[in-house]
Amino acid sequence: MSNVMFKEQLYQFCIDFVTHREAEIKKIIAEAQDAKNNETKSSAGDKYETAREVMQQEINLNLARLNELGKLRATLEHISPSQSGVVVLTGSVVYTNNGNFYIAISAGKILVDSTSFFGISAASPIGAKLMGKEAGYSFELNGKKFVIEKVL
Repeated sequence: MSNVMFKEQLYQFCIDFVTHREAEIKKIIAEAQDAKNNETKSSAGDKYETAREVMQQEINLNLARLNELGKLRATLEHISPSQSGVVVLTGSVVYTNNGNFYIAISAGKILVDSTSFFGISAASPIGAKLMGKEAGYSFELNGKKFVIEKVL
């Protein structure tokens, strides 16, 4: 498989990750909105207002989460899977002696062609150490020594 196709699979995993999370959160918001709208006023009075407020807080929390996912999507939109270089940038695939990384968004473990990668943000502690570096660079993080073996 070519490097471009390989990077496109990692990129697509991240797009799917964000899309799936957005769909989940939109469903939760819709359910909370329905519950809030269907809450009927009872003789308890305060109970009605409290339940509606709890539903509104859940909606607000999930709207904030949706906003964060929008930021992740914007980060991904600035990545070109066909871009390649020797220096680590957003969108780079980095092989190290202590794991492989896709510098994009924090998406957890990604498996491509039986090789494991971790989707990480450039702002994460390890992402910040990797950015702008090239093969041969070494650093220590949390007591572990990392050596960049290859950058795609």
